[in-house]
Amino acid sequence: MVFARGGLRRARPEPLKGPGFGELFAALPVAVLVIDPDGRIAHANSACELLLNHSETTMVGQPYDAVLLPPADYADRRDGHGFAAFDIEIEAIRGPRIRVDFVETLIADQPGWRIVTLHHAPQSRRVAQGADRTAGARAAVGAAAMLAHEIKNPLSGIRGAAQLLQSGGEDGELTQLITTEVDRIVMLIDRMQDFTDTRPLKLEPTNVYPLLDHARRVALAGFAREVTIEERFDPSLPPVLIDSDAFLQVLLNLLKNAAEALCDTAGPRITLATAYRHGMSVSTGPGRPRQPLPIEILVSDNGPGAPADIAEHLFEPFVSGKPEGKGLGLPLVEKLVRDMGGIVQYARERDPEVTVFRILLQRAS
Repeated sequence: MVFARGGLRRARPEPLKGPGFGELFAALPVAVLVIDPDGRIAHANSACELLLNHSETTMVGQPYDAVLLPPADYADRRDGHGFAAFDIEIEAIRGPRIRVDFVETLIADQPGWRIVTLHHAPQSRRVAQGADRTAGARAAVGAAAMLAHEIKNPLSGIRGAAQLLQSGGEDGELTQLITTEVDRIVMLIDRMQDFTDTRPLKLEPTNVYPLLDHARRVALAGFAREVTIEERFDPSLPPVLIDSDAFLQVLLNLLKNAAEALCDTAGPRITLATAYRHGMSVSTGPGRPRQPLPIEILVSDNGPGAPADIAEHLFEPFVSGKPEGKGLGLPLVEKLVRDMGGIVQYARERDPEVTVFRILLQRAS
C-alpha cells in the first residue's frame, strides 16, 4: 500500500519480466546453429547439442564443417540467398548419420552471418519418387495398361447388348443397372489409362496463379462447396516449367482428395500456398544428382490424414483409405508431377497437425 492525499492507493504491480533472447534461443525445439562470417560456429541451442551429440562449449569457435558435414552439393547450390534441402542424410562428426531438413538462411543486415536449422525429417513424411520404381511396380503398370485396353472391348459389347434389350421392351430397371455399372467400369479403366500414359508432357514457362485460381473456383463450385479454401501466395513467384493441363489435373485431384478427407471434420479448411525456396535442391531418385526445385506449391487441410498403415504406400496404385476409393488419384498425381520434373510429398506437420501435400517444381529458365 502507498499513502496518498485523500486515502490509500494501491501500488501498481511490477510488470512481469519475460525471458531473454538467450533463454528463448536455448528453448527452441528445432536444432539451430549460428555461423559467423569466417565460417565458425558462434552459437548452438540445446536441441542442436542433443541432435549432434556435441555441447555448445565445444562447438563454439569450431569451423562449421569440423562439427557437421553439409550436403554434398552444398557449395554448388548456394546462390547468395541461402540453401535448403529436404529429407537428406547428413553426417555429424561425433554422431551417426541423421536424416533432416537442412535450411540455411542469411541474417539480414549482418553480412556473412548465417543461421542453419536442422529439422528431423518426420516419420509421417512420404516422398513419391516414381523414377526408382522396382521391376515389380513397373510390371504392374504394364499389366494395368494391357488390361485397360483389353477390358474395354467386351465392355462395349455388353453395353450395346443392354441397350438393345432395353429398346426391345425388356426390364428397363435391370438393363439400366447393367449400363450404369458398365459406364462406371469404363470410367475406372479411363483413369488407369491416364496413369499408364507414357507420352511426354509439353513443358512451358507458365504463370501458375491463373491455374490456382481456376482450380479453386472449380472446387468451390462442386466437390468443395462446403469447405473454406484459403490462399497464402508468394506474389513474386517466377514462371514455372509445367504442362498447364497436367498441373491443373494435379491441383484438382489434390483438392478433391482434401475435400473428401474433411467430410467428418468440424470447420473444414483447405489452404493453397506457394513459396520460392532459394537454394532448394532435391534428389529425384537413389544415385541421381540433386536438382534445383525451388517452386513450392502446398495443398493442406485440417483433416485427420491418411491411416498410419497406408501412409507409406499412398502413391502406389490401388491403395486407398476411403471406403469407395479406387487408389488411382494420388498415383496419377505422382506420375504427372514426375513427368514435369518435380516431386510430390505427403506429410503431417505443425501443431495442431494438418495434412500437407507439397509439390516441388522447376523454375523456368
